[in-house]
Amino acid sequence: MDKLTVEPSESLKTKRTELRRFPKKGAYDRRTINAILDEGFVCHVGFVHDGQPFVIPTGYGRDGDTLYLHGSSASRMMRALSKEIPICVTVTLIDALVLARSVFNHSVNHRSVVILGKASLVEGEEKEHGLTMLTNHIVAQRWTDTRPPTEIEMKATSLLKMPITEASAKIRTGPPGDDDADYELAYWGGILPVRTAFDPAIDDGRLLPGVELPKYLVDYHRGPSEDR
Repeated sequence: MDKLTVEPSESLKTKRTELRRFPKKGAYDRRTINAILDEGFVCHVGFVHDGQPFVIPTGYGRDGDTLYLHGSSASRMMRALSKEIPICVTVTLIDALVLARSVFNHSVNHRSVVILGKASLVEGEEKEHGLTMLTNHIVAQRWTDTRPPTEIEMKATSLLKMPITEASAKIRTGPPGDDDADYELAYWGGILPVRTAFDPAIDDGRLLPGVELPKYLVDYHRGPSEDR
């Protein structure tokens, strides 16, 4: 059983997010979806602008049932999304390569989330709050350990918020599912685990005397938000 299995909570399942293929891999409870979002830090945003589809990677942060998306005020994506057009946001975590005895049955163990909806522009006090959530989502405690943005920098930065109300997770775990006859073949089968690891931090060579590596970077890793 996957480690993200939890007690049932609010379902975000809709006709648009329901898995058609391999429905047993689907999960729709908010706790499972939030756990995947909290472990990742890069999402891909899909949208159509002037008839052309785009899928753009960007950073994000979560605050309850709100997803914050960040980018430059000059960004085509941010300008388009601020008009509250339909968008699709995805986050994917890779856990293992699944190597079967046949090419057809190869797969990838993963946890992914798809969120559908619209995003709206964030301004005023909420903008600083959202940027704080996004910054600390990527590196916990970082917002209060840096210089805050100036008024000019805030104007150059766009922040959008998207409600997490229509979403699904897809989770694949376990070994390959070979055909019965293929188990008689002399080929190796199994999984090759994948993990995200971070090397020790390297300073930029311009630190002032006495500035030490922050404790939150000493053993930096990704995991559920309460684990960072």
